[in-house]
Amino acid sequence: MSNTKLTRRGVLKSGAVAGAGVALPTIFTASSAAAFTNEPTGPSVTLGFNVPQTGPYADEGADELRAFQLAVEHLNGGGDGGMLGTFSSKALKGNGILGKEVKFVTGDTQTKSDAARASAKSMIEKDGAIMISGGSSSGVAVAVQGLCQEAGIIFMAGLTHSNDTTGKDKKANGFRHFFNAYMSGAALAPVLSKLYGNDRRAYHLTADYTWGWTQQASIAAATEALGWQTVNNVLTPLAQTDFSSYIAPVLNSGADVLVLNHYGGNMVNSLTNAVQFGLRDKQVNGKNFEIVVPLYSELMAKGAGANIKGIVGSQNWDWKLQDEGTKAFVQSFGTKYGFPPSQAAQTCYAQTILYADAVERAGSFNPCAVAEALEGFEFDGLGNGKTLYRKDDHQCFKDVLVVRGAMTPESEFHLVEIVEVTPTEQVTYAPDHPMFAGGALGTCNPGA
Repeated sequence: MSNTKLTRRGVLKSGAVAGAGVALPTIFTASSAAAFTNEPTGPSVTLGFNVPQTGPYADEGADELRAFQLAVEHLNGGGDGGMLGTFSSKALKGNGILGKEVKFVTGDTQTKSDAARASAKSMIEKDGAIMISGGSSSGVAVAVQGLCQEAGIIFMAGLTHSNDTTGKDKKANGFRHFFNAYMSGAALAPVLSKLYGNDRRAYHLTADYTWGWTQQASIAAATEALGWQTVNNVLTPLAQTDFSSYIAPVLNSGADVLVLNHYGGNMVNSLTNAVQFGLRDKQVNGKNFEIVVPLYSELMAKGAGANIKGIVGSQNWDWKLQDEGTKAFVQSFGTKYGFPPSQAAQTCYAQTILYADAVERAGSFNPCAVAEALEGFEFDGLGNGKTLYRKDDHQCFKDVLVVRGAMTPESEFHLVEIVEVTPTEQVTYAPDHPMFAGGALGTCNPGA
């Protein structure tokens, strides 16, 4: 673990970070005293926050860390309490979790599955972390979720949008608050039909890993149901920074829509290249050429600059929502950091609060008791309105936002406008939907 402020063991009280002793790990030891992995025996409990501090998703990772720190501060009774005051569950009292002071350790996923697993493993084995959260890549989420299942640790996923996270790769010890690729397709299709019609030819560029694959499949299925044709789907490496060679063939493909199944820095670069090639100024098949980015955020919009204007996509949450939970969180985050939170921040804050609340309601840190408290849990007050953590697959169901790059941004933080709030019912699917087939949730593993 690094000794920098953001990567050392710490506890937040009224915004301060303080050093602390290393908890004795129980994972993979012969100790028979522990009923479950890393059972807390002292006055504190340690959470592990595993985020991309380097790599193409580092901007999201930085905001996740800010949110995690804020959540720990609020759990320990510091600050204004944020969404603890609006959360429909009133189990948390601002005195830690089950009376134990909340501490945390962090690691860098590097947006690489192997690095993320190694980082999470270290936090569990060396630092005694009892819960792991964070990440901005579905490849990372699937890998770390599998590790946590094996270790007997609860995994509260950060940004992971692949259908597989709560589909074929779902685990009993893993929970996802973020929405998924199917939900993006279900929310976007009616809006795309209204804006661009039902006679379109789409060319897809797709990040070559689990998220990109399921995002492309979801948006293709949703748009083909409208009458769109998928002209081509080209896979691109996650490490790619210049997409010029991928954009050029679009010009002669007969497509009149480019779908960028890219996220983070990949999306910023590919959208920039597409605009440089003049795609947004062209007419093809008698129609204005359009670009669609199925998943993006205010952070990505900032990176893309003016190129994001008018671009349609979806988001899990937006700081401009007017529910009481959102307003409370935006106030807390803005006061502490001087700017509004991203959807990455809101997701990780909510996951931390939801974990702590489940422990309180269960009266135990035992991961199986925590899982039982989360399964089928219905709540409100954390943004996006009423939300359900479905028992069948540990996927959250809530309203989904369709957004568009603002044509006349009000400020550097107001680059995205909400086009539509898609109700939960429109994005809900059966647990055995074909896009989520394969794999079994299995049973909770308490580990030691």
